[in-house]
Amino acid sequence: MSGTTPSLRHATAEFEELRKRFGPVFDKIAEGNLEREKGRVFPYEQVRWLIDARFGAVRIPRELGGFGASLQQTFRLLRELGAADPNVAHVWRNHLAFVEDRLYAPRTPATDAWIERFLGGDFVGGGWTEANNGTYANIQTKLAREGDHWVLTGAKFYATGSLYADWLDVLAVTPDGVPTTALVKADQPGVSLADDWKGFGQKTTASGSATYTGARVEDENVFPASERFSYQGLFYQTALLAVLAGITEATLRDGVAALKRRKRNYGHGLAEVATADPQLLQVIGKVSAASFGAESALSAQSAVLDEIAGARIAGDEETERRRLVEGHIATSRAQLVIIEAALQATTVVFDALGSSGVSEDLLLDRHWRNARTLASHNPRVYKERIVGDWHVNQADPTALFAIPAGQSE
Repeated sequence: MSGTTPSLRHATAEFEELRKRFGPVFDKIAEGNLEREKGRVFPYEQVRWLIDARFGAVRIPRELGGFGASLQQTFRLLRELGAADPNVAHVWRNHLAFVEDRLYAPRTPATDAWIERFLGGDFVGGGWTEANNGTYANIQTKLAREGDHWVLTGAKFYATGSLYADWLDVLAVTPDGVPTTALVKADQPGVSLADDWKGFGQKTTASGSATYTGARVEDENVFPASERFSYQGLFYQTALLAVLAGITEATLRDGVAALKRRKRNYGHGLAEVATADPQLLQVIGKVSAASFGAESALSAQSAVLDEIAGARIAGDEETERRRLVEGHIATSRAQLVIIEAALQATTVVFDALGSSGVSEDLLLDRHWRNARTLASHNPRVYKERIVGDWHVNQADPTALFAIPAGQSE
């Protein structure tokens, strides 16, 4: 039943139940990851497996037909998916964010219709970042009224997940300059999607261009950007951190396997067999610690997001505002910890492997390339300053963004 309260609910899921449902799908996705990376094969089938398993409904409350997962549980799952295939995990970032937005919004017939779409398997891709060096302060994508509907015109880049999507979540401005999000059918006239992402990592996330030329948008699919869920920017960033933590775990997994395959050791090593060499074991221990640190930081940070959502459920705006500040600081801290862990692990793992570790058959460099690409989305160089300014001067980290809910990168 529709009303003024949101569809958010406190979590009711048990994580082991979630893992039992989705873990086998993740394992199946992992089986072909290496070959897809080698051939830049887009994982259409793998994304569909997750849609069919109803991964897109993981945050929807059980009483509405979903699984009732917490944010912490959701990002833990995304980390495990990231370890299986970081491209597939990244593709889900925009979909899960829009689900969260519709759960956060007051219940209306339009919001209920979106929840039914999610339950039915509709998948959402992204489109917030302006092409041609546009910024959030100078949005060039326009949304104009035309009769009983709207039309969308403009160009986006980093349109992650677009080629897999039924709908595209696009940021535009109305004629009076109001930032607005529009949900556009991906296969309709006036929508053009291009696979022109040239990054050296995350090559199959469909993060290229999206061009809109008078694309039709219905009234019920238009939402003021100022009304998006308050922790949207933190959610987007946490999704990236979850994938990074997954890559760090995959590096440990693949590093251990590669070390076990080594048939000989160097003459000046400390053991005849590589797996008995204390220095090589030390390298694996360092990678393991990095993975543990990334996972722990993600767990602690995502728990703060659940506290923000809990304040929304309680209708406590003052607590929500306070938790948002805490969430920004926790997310910045986690970003610093997780990026450092991922980049260190994906680099030092080669010290345990010798020349055989750089074989293109193993493609272990994909872990560094994928981690470095994800780490570049929202530069960590600023985060230490933001955290330090908060500690010393009580500077409000939420005041840094042009859009109240935070940027999407």
